[in-house]
Amino acid sequence: MRRPGPRLRKVLATAAVAGIAVFGAIQLVPYGRDHTNPPVLAEPEWDSPATANLADRACFDCHSNETRWPWYSNVAPVSWLVYRDVIQGREELNFSEMGREDNKVDKAAETVEDEEMPPFRYEINHPEARLDDAERAALIRGLEQTLGTRD
Repeated sequence: MRRPGPRLRKVLATAAVAGIAVFGAIQLVPYGRDHTNPPVLAEPEWDSPATANLADRACFDCHSNETRWPWYSNVAPVSWLVYRDVIQGREELNFSEMGREDNKVDKAAETVEDEEMPPFRYEINHPEARLDDAERAALIRGLEQTLGTRD
């Protein structure tokens, strides 16, 4: 197998240096670094500790004010994606702000049943959020009992 010529090595080295420089530069973008958790205002009255535990494992990092921010949430561009998911998740349904009028509690069980939640991209780094069939069914029942029946 032939070794790359000096010209190709120079191009590859330049590309590597440019890539490192871009990676370093995007670390200066402040978006995605605000990892403050607002106060918990009102939590649900869970039907059981098991439901509370399942919701904590599978939902709370994006759907509560009790987000656990992993180390990679400080490294752009991943930090941008994590932050966006948390902000959007809290806007849709926030278990820490149960009195909020625009909280979409009626969709919680349905999104778990349709396997839209927790999303696969979250489960990759959070194996504790992966629900087997029995856990998924228990969470659906618990959400329905805790939050009320679906429409």
